[in-house]
Amino acid sequence: MSADLAAALCLVLVLEGLLLFAAPGAWKRMAEQLQRIDERRLRLIGGIFIVVGLVALRVIR
Repeated sequence: MSADLAAALCLVLVLEGLLLFAAPGAWKRMAEQLQRIDERRLRLIGGIFIVVGLVALRVIR
């Protein structure tokens, strides 16, 4: 694993941790709402996030 990828994954952990630390109630409500969303729609949203993230990474680099 490259150092850049490891650093990026560490930043993801930091951001996730910040959300849980700062607003645990909101995080729990969001998780409950995610249970109600169709898996197909969640997969589509995940795919969109991947594409947006890759495009942003390409622009930044």
